[in-house]
Amino acid sequence: MEEAPRQPSAAERARTLVEGNPSLALAVPALQPAPTEPMVPLRHSVGPDGDVFLLFPRDSPAVRAVLRADDEVPAVLEVTDVAPVAVPHRIRGRAWVAGWLTHVPGGGFEADAELLRLEPGEISVDDLWGAALVEPDEFAAAGPDPLAPFETDVLQHLAGSHPEEVSLLCGLVAEPCVAGASEAVPLALDRFGLRVRFTGPDGTYDARFDFPAPVDGPAAARRALRHLFASARA
Repeated sequence: MEEAPRQPSAAERARTLVEGNPSLALAVPALQPAPTEPMVPLRHSVGPDGDVFLLFPRDSPAVRAVLRADDEVPAVLEVTDVAPVAVPHRIRGRAWVAGWLTHVPGGGFEADAELLRLEPGEISVDDLWGAALVEPDEFAAAGPDPLAPFETDVLQHLAGSHPEEVSLLCGLVAEPCVAGASEAVPLALDRFGLRVRFTGPDGTYDARFDFPAPVDGPAAARRALRHLFASARA
């Protein structure tokens, strides 16, 4: 029997970042002169075929470039994942979607806004799990992590209301945590488990705590976290 995965796939990690992260910016290499400010969409979403839809103000350089072009415009979308809690080295990772930008006629349902479509050609992710390339069909087939919409609230709640319990998790690590660790901060949460960053005089140490089984929502995540904390207290 095939063993169930114990970590999100690269495609799932990339899809989670691109679909739900607000810290993203579009680069269009052909734009001359280059914009002086990052081109940040008003809103964005990922379609069922993996295309990324970006809503921009009508006077955005990205919109002007696409409307003036005779063909698709090469572009790169960069997503930066920043930890929602105060922790050393807060950037948890980045994802990039390189592809072709086109205009979606009638897609801008807001006044003075236009909808652009980015068709992925190459996708990459570099995060806490490592660096990987993702095929466009893998990206299209992947779903975002079910805990992504709740991750910020859960991590901030753990950091603010349960720091002692988070610190106790150090006892579950096979190798010793940072010697004399003075701080333990929940760094990342997904359906497979919790990652904690321990900080001490000798530096930082990230530890991963797997759930007994993957969870499918916040209620199951709360039960899994209670199980982790109970194991640490035992």
